[in-house]
Amino acid sequence: MDDGHSTSIVEALTSDTATDLAMEASYTPQLSYGYFSPYVASVLDIARLLDSFHTAQYQYIPALASGHGARLALALNAPPSFHNPKSVLVVALPAIEETRLPPLHAVNPKEIYCAKKTVLALPVEGAPLVFSTGYAHDIVLTLYGKDGGTIELPAKADALQGGFMVDTSTLVTANLGDSVRGSLHGYWGFDKYVGPEFELVNARAQTLEMAAKDAGTLIVGREDTVHLQAERASCINTVMLEDPDGKELKVDWKTVTPNELEVKLPLQQAKPGAMTLIVRQYGAGQPQSVQIHTFSEVAHLQRFVIHAGDTQGILSGSRLDEVAKLVMMGIEFIPGTLSTGGSQDEMPVVAQDARAAAALQQGTTAIAKVTLHDGRVITLNASVDEPRPSVKIIGKSVQASASSGVSNIRLTNQDELPQDAKLMFSIRAQTPRKFARDVQIEVATADDSFSTTLSVGNGGITLENTKVAGATLDPAKAFGSSAFGPLQFRMLAKGGTGDWQPLATLVRLPVLTGLICPSTPELACKLYGSSLYLVASVSGSAQFDHPVRVPDGFPGFSLPVPHPTDGQLYVKLRDDPSVVNSASLGTQELPLPSAEEGARAVARQAAVSAENDSVASSDANQPLPTVGSAEQQPAPQTPPAQGIPAQARDQLQIDPSSNSENGAVRHSTDEPTAPHST
Repeated sequence: MDDGHSTSIVEALTSDTATDLAMEASYTPQLSYGYFSPYVASVLDIARLLDSFHTAQYQYIPALASGHGARLALALNAPPSFHNPKSVLVVALPAIEETRLPPLHAVNPKEIYCAKKTVLALPVEGAPLVFSTGYAHDIVLTLYGKDGGTIELPAKADALQGGFMVDTSTLVTANLGDSVRGSLHGYWGFDKYVGPEFELVNARAQTLEMAAKDAGTLIVGREDTVHLQAERASCINTVMLEDPDGKELKVDWKTVTPNELEVKLPLQQAKPGAMTLIVRQYGAGQPQSVQIHTFSEVAHLQRFVIHAGDTQGILSGSRLDEVAKLVMMGIEFIPGTLSTGGSQDEMPVVAQDARAAAALQQGTTAIAKVTLHDGRVITLNASVDEPRPSVKIIGKSVQASASSGVSNIRLTNQDELPQDAKLMFSIRAQTPRKFARDVQIEVATADDSFSTTLSVGNGGITLENTKVAGATLDPAKAFGSSAFGPLQFRMLAKGGTGDWQPLATLVRLPVLTGLICPSTPELACKLYGSSLYLVASVSGSAQFDHPVRVPDGFPGFSLPVPHPTDGQLYVKLRDDPSVVNSASLGTQELPLPSAEEGARAVARQAAVSAENDSVASSDANQPLPTVGSAEQQPAPQTPPAQGIPAQARDQLQIDPSSNSENGAVRHSTDEPTAPHST
């Protein structure tokens, strides 16, 4: 039959291409060079003639059938034709065999569902026709109680929910017990159909607690995750977060396992402290609460190292200010002063039991437990490293510079080191027992504002042998002119750094050039020099009685000072005010004034006294006098000293009326002919 689309065998053999091939073959030597060509042409013509006598032409059109009760509706992709080619509709017929029902099954056979949900969704898969056709009908969820009774609930397939939706509102008064099993039943076409089984539980008060792995991990300032352990996670309806002010915040949560919830907490704006999770269940009246505790960013601890023989170790990491204590091998360490800088912080921790800490052996490793101020405990690796390098000072000496004598100050403390001098000190190796060729010594001020390194390479260290070395420090070259105060040193080695040890006290010396005093001891002297701001105070006695304080930043070149009692002045340097040093200055005495000059001085003093009659005398607790102070009182009228020039006598006077044990120094505005203040 000709369906109007295919080509018959005869038509294919008598086509132009096949005819040309046959005619060309008839001219070959094997076919006698065209002797049979008239016969070949005749055969082809007869075949065409016979092919014209054929049956009617047909066109086959597939039809998609859909059932409507007892009738089938056919959907065609082309209109049918009753002329050639006539249309033939092709419809699929059911297989002549036993009906095979689709393999419908639960998405997660182990999942447990809550029977108290108002609308219960039972996810299924394996039979898409359940959602796209009406083949599956009259489906119900049959529940089997412990008493043997059954309850049937209508179930409806919902493609958007991916399963069957069951209305459980009728179960409010039903007594199903804590758990119940159910299965889907219905019809597939005209056949009974049994679907998958499900396990359901009833909502009731249950134990809720935070997973142990999440304890102490909730950090404020970011979204964090916590896991809740529950007996029936499927019956949880809502989870809210309640802050300390009682405000409930919405959280995202999901069921991870039948007994666990994953809750994402919005802690971006929260503060460290206690918070509450409010959990509500389906069908339950009162919500349940779970207490949680949030923390600030946890300290990041990298390691703890203590050197053998030490009583304190170094804890490194970040946020070390949160550390309350550290325990290693039963030895408790408490935090010291935190130092920050670079990529990490470091903090010394001091052992409470110094003897036990010093007994730790090199190479020992242990797990240390660090307790934070908020109660959290963090573990980290701890180790005992090799002993730190240490030395013992054998002796030291100071080599004064050529200009040291110009200052005219004799230092009485051998630990004081003039800035322009050189310090030589010798050391003996303790740990290790021998010096390496790359040994180094770091010398720094106590506040670490200035430091330098002495080594064999830069000439700062000379090895006498493997156990003894000498070191030379040039403070002016190493630190400059602004360094002062206590100096300390420590050893540097590959195994670490040694402890700081005191070395000397660096002092800057003023230059004292002269001292002019009147013949009368009651009158003040005048001290001349440069860099007098380096002097803290001056006294005329070795016991440093009645000192005069030099004001901070004093720029002058002269200042009034007490009259020396034993021919020498005594000074305290600003860089080391605890030590009394002597000044090796010769005293130049002024001659006694003439009678005329004495009379003029008496008149001048009488005028000053008249102007200050209203000024009350100072009390017995008058503070230490200061050179150039605005509160200095003028001297009362006193008889002139014979033989002292009036100008010098007026310029340098000690106020005898002062009740202060220090004796206030009066500085006249009349400048002498000696170098003057600026």
